[in-house]
Amino acid sequence: MVAAREQQAKRYVANALLAMDDDTLKASGYSRAELKRTGGVSYLF
Repeated sequence: MVAAREQQAKRYVANALLAMDDDTLKASGYSRAELKRTGGVSYLF
């Protein structure tokens, strides 16, 4: 249960960060490709 919630939190944060522009991501130490790879934009229907 804890592991599932941790993954959910990572997806939530990645999606929130993906809403930022590339310059802000770069200044924060992230890349758009890395965020997409680590779990961004994942929807469960």
